[in-house]
Order: sequence, then structure tokens, then C-alpha cells
Amino acid sequence: MKEYVINAKNMEEKELNRIIKKQAMYHDKLIINHPESKHNLCAGLIEDIDIEINGSAGYFVGTMINGAKIHINGNAGWFAGDNMTKGELIIEGTAGDGAGQGIYGGTVIVKGNTGSRTGEIMKGGTVIIDGNSGYMTGLLMMGGKIIILGDVTDDVGESIMSGTIYVLGNVKSLGKNAIMEKTTLEDQKELKEILTKFDFELTDTDYTNFKKIIKKQ
Repeated sequence: MKEYVINAKNMEEKELNRIIKKQAMYHDKLIINHPESKHNLCAGLIEDIDIEINGSAGYFVGTMINGAKIHINGNAGWFAGDNMTKGELIIEGTAGDGAGQGIYGGTVIVKGNTGSRTGEIMKGGTVIIDGNSGYMTGLLMMGGKIIILGDVTDDVGESIMSGTIYVLGNVKSLGKNAIMEKTTLEDQKELKEILTKFDFELTDTDYTNFKKIIKKQ
């Protein structure tokens, strides 16, 4: 595997992204050290490449990626994975508002908590939150799956049009146009397949306890 290490300390965001895009053409993996919460990291990247970010990222990390697998050993700001079409974005810490906003495909995973509007206007793909999610999770959701292993606060699924939100913890309130149902055996099987793939360890009882939030018919 051909790796390339980037020291992003004191580097301008545009210059950093220029280097990322250039080196992604010639390497299998990029390691970015000292990201200093810079915004727009890996924006528009189309190569199928592994990227390890050692530190926290700012707004719009992984926006519009198409195939990259990004692993952040830190936190992320607002709109992590915005409009991605393919790939993975794994955040070991927390993320701000709008994680997974507008994604068409791929997977966004946040190991900590997220802010508000997780998965808003998403069209496909999967968003997994290991912690809690803020208000209006799934706002104007058009497709895909949101899986919350913790609690979720007010107005879940506000104005949802399509797609499914699964919550293992507590749901404070539903948004307009959303209803909550029990999961089916088929739902539980699918959840197990998805979560096991990404090394989440849940019991069989956990899977039966998931709640399903969808559009009101």
C-alpha cells in the first residue's frame, strides 16, 4: 500500500485540499496530521482512497466525496459528509449539526453525539449515530436510513417524505408527518447486517427494542 503523510499544521485550507486531491491520484492512503479543525477537508474528492485524519475537522469534512473512506480520530463540525454519493466517513468523536446532510449514498458514522438536523434532506445511504442526536433529526428526509443507538430529542422526522429512522434509545417527540412503529423481523435482520458490518456489538434484545419512524401514510 502506497501511503502519503501530510502535515497540515499552519497550512491554508485551499492549499491542503489541493495537496489532498493531487496525492490521492498516486497513493492508496493519505494520513493527515495536525488538521487544526480546518473546514472543507477532502471536499469533492472522487478517488477511492483511504484517508486518516489525526485530529478534529471543521465544517463540511468529506462534502461531495464519491468513494473515499475517511476516518477521523477526533471531532467534526457542521455538515460532515454533506452530499456524499459513495464512500465512508467515520468520526470517532462528536459531530455538529447536519451530519450526513443530503447524502445520496455511502455511510456516515459518528461514534459520539451529534447536533441538530442529523440526516436532513438525505436521499439515500446510511447515517449511524452511536450516541445521541439533536432536534429535527431526519428533517425533510427523502430516503436512506438513519440509525440512532442513543436518544433523540424533539421533532424526529419533521416533514419526512421517505426513508426510515431507527432509534434504540428514547424519542422525545415526533415531527409533523412522522409516525413511530415497532420494527419487523425483516427490519431487525437488516439492522443487524448493517451494524455488524461496522463492528457494532448489540444483543438480540437490543435489535427487538429498536423503534422505527417513517412517513405517516
